[in-house]
Amino acid sequence: MIDATNSRTIKTACNRDCGDACSIVATVENDRVTKIAGDPDHPITKGFLCHRTSRFLERQYSSDRLTTPLVRIGENFEPASWDSVLNRIAESMMRFRTESGPASIMHYRCGGSMGMMKLVTDYFFERFGPVTIKTGDVCTGAGDAAQQLDFGTVDSHDIFDLLNSRTIILWGKNPYASQVHLLPVLRDAKKNGTRLILIDPVHHQTAQLCDQFVQPRPGGDGALAMGIACSLFETGKADPSAATYCDNLDEFKSLACSKTVEQWAAQADVSPDEVISLANAYSNGPSAIIAGWGMQRRTNGAATVRAIDALAAVSGNLGIAGGGVSYCFARKGAFDYSFLKGEAVAPRTIPEPLLGPGILAANDPPIRMVWVTAANPVVMLPESETVKRALETRELTVVVDSFLTDTAQCADIVLPTTTMLEEDDLLGAYGHHWLAEMQPVVAPPEQVKTDYEIVQALAPLVGLDDEFSDDVETWKRRMLKPGDDRGASLDDIRRGPVRSPAGPSVMFANRKFPTETGRANLTRTINTTPSSITVDRPLLLTSLSTAAVQGSQWLNGAQDDHLPATVHPDSAAGFIADDVVTLESEHGQLTVRLKLDTNQRRDIVLVPKGGWLNKGRCANTLIKAQTTDAGDCAVYYDTPVRILTVV
Repeated sequence: MIDATNSRTIKTACNRDCGDACSIVATVENDRVTKIAGDPDHPITKGFLCHRTSRFLERQYSSDRLTTPLVRIGENFEPASWDSVLNRIAESMMRFRTESGPASIMHYRCGGSMGMMKLVTDYFFERFGPVTIKTGDVCTGAGDAAQQLDFGTVDSHDIFDLLNSRTIILWGKNPYASQVHLLPVLRDAKKNGTRLILIDPVHHQTAQLCDQFVQPRPGGDGALAMGIACSLFETGKADPSAATYCDNLDEFKSLACSKTVEQWAAQADVSPDEVISLANAYSNGPSAIIAGWGMQRRTNGAATVRAIDALAAVSGNLGIAGGGVSYCFARKGAFDYSFLKGEAVAPRTIPEPLLGPGILAANDPPIRMVWVTAANPVVMLPESETVKRALETRELTVVVDSFLTDTAQCADIVLPTTTMLEEDDLLGAYGHHWLAEMQPVVAPPEQVKTDYEIVQALAPLVGLDDEFSDDVETWKRRMLKPGDDRGASLDDIRRGPVRSPAGPSVMFANRKFPTETGRANLTRTINTTPSSITVDRPLLLTSLSTAAVQGSQWLNGAQDDHLPATVHPDSAAGFIADDVVTLESEHGQLTVRLKLDTNQRRDIVLVPKGGWLNKGRCANTLIKAQTTDAGDCAVYYDTPVRILTVV
């Protein structure tokens, strides 16, 4: 219990969709959080928070926050009691299952919260059905699939192993926006003499941190990786022992050498000297690649990551300290969630990027009900208008959220849920290997429930009461059971920061891989065709994370102006800065305010991601729903657009 009469500090953690999973020290006075700060005792957080989390109390105490269940009455929402909404939901779920089977119900959850207790919500719908679920991942799917094929697993070197690197390549990575707690490690490495290189079509703040900046064409990353590999083979700088731990080495070498360095450079739209410079720096190892997620959000996304993985392998930078290709950390690696079977038992799946079209096209049975939690798919998925229409036309759409988002506005029932300062949960991180416990630092408003409390209340109404009667403490200890004798039990975590015992310091340290052959599986074919633009639509839409806000979690009033769209001045002939113009794709139009930047390439237009549809700022209205070459990732960055005068 929290003593409301005294000021006290309580530690918890940030569960939002960020690799850092920061440890937070919250100050509570009179049952109200008055300050949040980074935990100075945490080896990653190191006493500071990102800008967006530092401002979280504005969201915590926003007057727009939902504090009671809502039901749709015509075009409006009206407050309702928990008993009435849960009874209505339970009756509908039972009827839909009886009449059409459990596949007629879809449960959709994304990364609005990274807490492990969200898996128990998944389990509730699996036990009731199983029901229809999503496949893939709009954020990481193509890269996940690529590294699974190449290495047999997806995980990363310890974040502090970067201090052993002589060269670090940030390939499509902007830690100022996506992982600020990586920055101190990079700065320390640079002080030690490590060379930092940025490869990115977009010019951003990280370029100022780096010793070299290479700006290939959008989608040119695969060709650039092949050009570097070609240079290594031609100059004898490839690892002479690569054949002992790589399958398909001869085929990959033939592939890399099927074009000259000059030809690969031309395809990537960089100079041959830049390719050779990168090859020289990278071969002067140990060298690490930190792979961002943007380059795999293209049609050939998995192929691109596979080319980079193969480059790391033939260069000799796998299995050594200071090396590796760190794409994502296995945030669930320390936990036992074997109770959840997922796709193995689901009666039907829909690739996440195709959620809107998939729901509308589903038949035998049609999807009659959708439950959305920890997500705002109308804003965050391609074809926003299609997603909106799909949710609005179901017999019952339930959205669990703290705010009336664009997605919640499509619902028949909206259930108010807790913020991260009220959650009771566990966290792994996808930007490092440390574990964290979340504990509620203040009680939520009286009518607000956690996701688990919601399914606990619903369970007895649909015949599942016995399976969801355990308290959160029991679930936490169950999921952390693998760490009980490895220094990573719940009690260990409560005593201070704990590193996941499942997280390696160096990936594949013995150059043995969890593939079928025990060797790295080098790609034998690759499509390095860059993203295409046309004469009519000469710019590629690039919707990026911003340091200002997490996902779509803007505060009301922060989006009153048009969405800013940044281009090179040469790409906006006839227009000047701050002009209000139209961005048009084959799929839609968006009114934006023009910004000019001579540092950007002439074939891209940059907009912040997460803009609200109801504010006319949602970039995903322009993007067609399609999937990458593997992993069911969204193709966010292959949409050609043009600038038009507002009519």
